[in-house]
Amino acid sequence: MSRWKNLVGLNVNVGAFIGKYPHAFEIFTHPFRKNLCCKITEKFKVLIDEEESVVRECEVDAVMRVKKLLLMSKNGVLRVHALRLIRRELGLPEDFRDSILAKYTKDFRLVDLETLELVDGGGDDESLCVAKVEEWRGVEYREKWLSEFETNYAFPIHFPTGFKIEKGFREELKNWQRVPYVKPYDRKEISRGLERFEKRVVAVIHELLSLTVEKMVEVERLAHFRKDLGIEVNVREVILNHPGIFYVSTKGSTQTLFLREAYSKGCLIEPNPIYNVRRKMLDLVLLKARHTRKLLQTEDETHEEEKSRDVLTSSPDDWEGERDGDWVLPILGK
Repeated sequence: MSRWKNLVGLNVNVGAFIGKYPHAFEIFTHPFRKNLCCKITEKFKVLIDEEESVVRECEVDAVMRVKKLLLMSKNGVLRVHALRLIRRELGLPEDFRDSILAKYTKDFRLVDLETLELVDGGGDDESLCVAKVEEWRGVEYREKWLSEFETNYAFPIHFPTGFKIEKGFREELKNWQRVPYVKPYDRKEISRGLERFEKRVVAVIHELLSLTVEKMVEVERLAHFRKDLGIEVNVREVILNHPGIFYVSTKGSTQTLFLREAYSKGCLIEPNPIYNVRRKMLDLVLLKARHTRKLLQTEDETHEEEKSRDVLTSSPDDWEGERDGDWVLPILGK
């Protein structure tokens, strides 16, 4: 497994990493070769199957996300390779080329093997061309009685705790909020004025993040959308210039971009079914070894109850025998 280390972005010993997460990985001795092996635990496999099922159930939402991305693209086309890189972020199944693109032929058309476009320019559904930030602006306009001049091109700003606001910054921000720009779904000629062009880039990245399941994406993968979405600038620099809108996590070996307004206390404010099951995966992984003994006791009690019920309700033909436990603690302790 150490040969896969670079493929999954690990910068630590594979064995140490696997042993650190006993609720996700089970270490066992091969019955014939007698060497240590690893597999996914039953509990984690259940969640993987649940995620796959939920992704299939949310197929219509995934189609809508891809359509909106195509509508936002400069020439109405996207590279299939770029979509593949953010497949999980968009809630697309692994086989999306066959299960989504080939199925929804009334919506999508493959120009060639790697270029996707909308059929008939996306139809007459004008609601698809409304950016997520426009909903926020509408609320600000109605509930806070702000003028259109103040809200028409503004973004929600949430600075991190301890952010130092220097003299004159508030006035600069207020002026920036009023700067007009060509909105993501508008096919007008894009101004090359530095401030307006950069603000449009902010709007495009903001909308892309809003379309993702968890309102996050790896910074490196944004590079594959630069040409198609018309954001051919130093994306990292733009992101860092707007800490009240974006947050970059540098944990691990990747940089992950989050939409600040979408999160509160580390959790998504408006969760969805795919996010919920992935959150359960994360919670199981983060239990780590210190909760293993307690979980094992709970599982043993549950197993005994199920065994008692089986004795009372099952027929001899239904009996498949007793399974081993989920965790192999003696091996972990060696």
